[in-house]
Amino acid sequence: MAKKQFKAESKRLLDLMINSIYTHKEIFLREIISNASDAMDKLAYTALTDDKIAIDRSELKITITRAEDAGILTVSDRGIGMTKEELEENLGTICKSGSLGFKQEMEETEDIDIIGQFGVGFYAAFMVADSVTVISKKYGQDTAWKWVSDGADGYTITEAEREYPGTDVIMTLKKDTEDEKYTRFLQEYEIRSLVKKYSDYIRYPICMEVSKSRLKEDSPEDKPEYESYTEMDTLNSMVPIWQRNKKDVTEEEYNSFYREKFFDYNKPAKVISFNAEGSVSFKTLLYIPSKAPFDYYSKDFEAGLQLYSSGVMIMESCKDLLPEHFSFVRGVVDSQDLSLNISRELLQHDRQLKVIAKGIEKKIKFELLSMQENDRDAYEQVFAAFGRQLKYGTVAQYGAHKEATQDLLLFYSNAQQKLITLKQYVEAMAEGQEKIYYVSGESPERLSKLPQVKLLADKGYDVLLFTEEVDEFIPQTLMTYSEKSFCNAATEDLGLQSEEEKEQLKQQTEQKQSLLTFVKDSLDQKVSQVRLSANLGDAPVCMVPGTGMSFEMEKYMKRMNPEFNFPTERILELNPQHPAVQALEIKMAQDPETAKDYAALLCAQAQLLADLPLEDPAAYTELVCKLMK
Repeated sequence: MAKKQFKAESKRLLDLMINSIYTHKEIFLREIISNASDAMDKLAYTALTDDKIAIDRSELKITITRAEDAGILTVSDRGIGMTKEELEENLGTICKSGSLGFKQEMEETEDIDIIGQFGVGFYAAFMVADSVTVISKKYGQDTAWKWVSDGADGYTITEAEREYPGTDVIMTLKKDTEDEKYTRFLQEYEIRSLVKKYSDYIRYPICMEVSKSRLKEDSPEDKPEYESYTEMDTLNSMVPIWQRNKKDVTEEEYNSFYREKFFDYNKPAKVISFNAEGSVSFKTLLYIPSKAPFDYYSKDFEAGLQLYSSGVMIMESCKDLLPEHFSFVRGVVDSQDLSLNISRELLQHDRQLKVIAKGIEKKIKFELLSMQENDRDAYEQVFAAFGRQLKYGTVAQYGAHKEATQDLLLFYSNAQQKLITLKQYVEAMAEGQEKIYYVSGESPERLSKLPQVKLLADKGYDVLLFTEEVDEFIPQTLMTYSEKSFCNAATEDLGLQSEEEKEQLKQQTEQKQSLLTFVKDSLDQKVSQVRLSANLGDAPVCMVPGTGMSFEMEKYMKRMNPEFNFPTERILELNPQHPAVQALEIKMAQDPETAKDYAALLCAQAQLLADLPLEDPAAYTELVCKLMK
């Protein structure tokens, strides 16, 4: 029989679909199984409106058969089947979809969920097969038909035999090459793996005959003998856990699904299951991990949720479903409302994704705030693992997402000696306090000893102790919280002085200008400025940065780039009321050389308080010993 040519396009179009549309060759099995599922859906839905059709739903299944020696893989279904005309129309015309036509006919009266809508999935078989044979028998017809093609020179249709209605897709696989092992698609493990990955939630059983062994009945106890036998195994679980009613799913089932799908053997901190109805309807099952994966803060970590359309996995990691600040969340999203392209691997429009992503972001924030309020220990465990990501998410894109994250942040409170939120800080502010005070450094222990922190504590004001590099960017990003401005206690005006006290300090500065000049000159450019301060409490000195980078940011830049050579301006502040400063002033008149040593000593103490390295620790030790003589 002469071959018929494909109607829609030339061989070039078929080559394009086979070689360019699909990212991975393994996708072919997902497409063929999805088509089989469609065929049984059509039969089941048609039976609802046609009393002449009586079906046994227990017979609706998909069967995978392997003939390893012949290199043939067959996928069979007990669906509605196709007539000769339908074979020619659906398989002879590229991009002609029987599923799409059926859905268009039924959608006015039924809410039909048919996976395949583009008529291209079938041709994915030619990525792995030299030739494909389709034998199909329409329900209610006596004759079966066979469609055969090598994907290049057209196809033939001849009469055939098939006992039951339905369709067989018979694929003669290509020979192995150095780059691709096509025979792997005949291996039991590979088929199980692909069904589990892409088609686990097809609503019909996907069955395959597998070889097993058992102990022979007459096997002697001292020398057991085994025999081989075959058995049909169901490869898919059929009903997704997220499709089940929450009250019918146990905690262990949720945890087991999490372990199997996301390879994390730690119990998740939170399980979030919810359905959304609206312009885009979707079902979601999310997990908040209790611990960060070993590669979470590396470029190798792959964020995103698994995306399903009607139970068929479309994308293993859809990054667009999660904002960056919640990239640690794992889970699945299933929606039948997605507009997919012809390969189902890409989305045609991102509007639907944006709607879903917005709903997911709001739900995650709500659940985290609930955990923060009702299970603080669990929340602090999550924050220990992912708090840095929440902070980076706050400052990213110039604070575009700060409203979503600012209430989730925790900082160490000097007054309460524990982690608190910004809301808790503001609620506990002392009467008359107008600013949110913070300081930055490497540890709470060091920061709590800063003179400015001690001064504020004496006033009854709390100070947030920032110990992560990203922390310093947060006040700059938020600007205010609950109408309270942020104040860096180490560098800014604390706002504690009255106008009268400010005037007194100004007058003292004028009176002690010779002292300030002497100290600056004696330190030989170690500092850019020396000034008096009323923020030091009972401390004699402190070192503060000038405008621009803080000391902590300077350290960070040097860690990132050892050749970084733009040091922060260093300003030495003196407490005019402290005996050590007064002693320096007296010594300046009596013994200028010793006064220079006093100035050097106070400068070194200021550096140590600010957690800055001494240029010459040995010289500092000699100086202390010299002054003790």
